[in-house]
Amino acid sequence: QVQLVESGGGLVQAGGSLRLSCAASGTIFSTNVMGWYRQAPGTQREVVARISRDHSTNYADFVKGRFTISRDNARNMVYLQMTSLKPEDTAVYYCMQLVTSQRMGVPVSYWGQGTQVTVSS
Repeated sequence: QVQLVESGGGLVQAGGSLRLSCAASGTIFSTNVMGWYRQAPGTQREVVARISRDHSTNYADFVKGRFTISRDNARNMVYLQMTSLKPEDTAVYYCMQLVTSQRMGVPVSYWGQGTQVTVSS
């Protein structure tokens, strides 16, 4: 079993910055894709950014140039640096890690509990 814990959310004014962190613990052999998703009230969860094990990244258009995803493979952590925040970025942010728990095992997606990000105008 694998557990993900996010931290770093909070209240910030428009134009401000926040850095989210996500730590994985448990039985981890390797982690392929890591990502950040968000869900605002009344909307579906959407992808914000994803990063592969080789550190290649892709971003949703609405965060390009403002958010940066990074990872630390040795520590099983993924980060999201958010700058130039807008009120429309307000949402619960979730991290996801695609984890293989044993050699030749099947990768499984694990999710954190979410961290609230609120951007005031």
